[in-house]
Formats: sequence, C-alpha cells, structure tokens
Amino acid sequence: MKKHKIIFWVTTTIIFLMEGVMTALTSQTEMAKEGIRHLGYPEYFGNALVVFKVLGALTLIIPAVPKRLKEWAYAGFIFDFLFASISHFAVDGIGFDAFMPFIFLGVLLASYSSYHKLNP
Repeated sequence: MKKHKIIFWVTTTIIFLMEGVMTALTSQTEMAKEGIRHLGYPEYFGNALVVFKVLGALTLIIPAVPKRLKEWAYAGFIFDFLFASISHFAVDGIGFDAFMPFIFLGVLLASYSSYHKLNP
C-alpha cells in the first residue's frame, strides 16, 4: 500500500508540474505560441488546451475530486499525449519531439495504475 501511494504521488506530481504548472507559466510565451503555430493549430486552440491541461492537472492532484472526474482527466491527458505525438510525427517526422509525449504517457499510466490500486 505504501509503495503504491509513493508511486501515485510522485507520478501525479510530475504530471501536475509539467502539464499544470509549466503550462500555466509558459503558455503565453512567444516560443509556446510559435510551437502551436508550427504544428498548424490556431492560437485559440492553444489557449483552450492550456485551460483544459491546468484543470486536468488540478483534478488529478486534489484528493477530494470525485473518481469519475479523475477518470475524465486521465482520459483527456491520454488523448493529449497521443495527439501531441501524432502532430509532431506528421509535421516534423521521426524525432525526439514525437517521442517525448510517450514518456509522459508512461508516467501518466503509472499514476493511473497506482490510483486504482489505492482506490479499488
């Protein structure tokens, strides 16, 4: 039980910091806006993505949030990471940017697995 709790909090904190905090702090930088444009998405899509990432990260990290809402947040991040990878593959070809979302997907899946071991 203690092992699962540690895995859950470490992996969930990583997701929270990278998808919630970092996104909120860097979303309006020129580099972030250029990244969205580079992939062919309009600026409003990037803004909407920021809102949903921050809300999803908060949903995962706050213990009092209902299980059903957490499930939606996990699903949203899975789609986010998969489509980020697909976008990078389509625009840039095979490269680090295309594989990086899979690293975070692995962290997310570890969080999801440990969450369900703690909350059967």
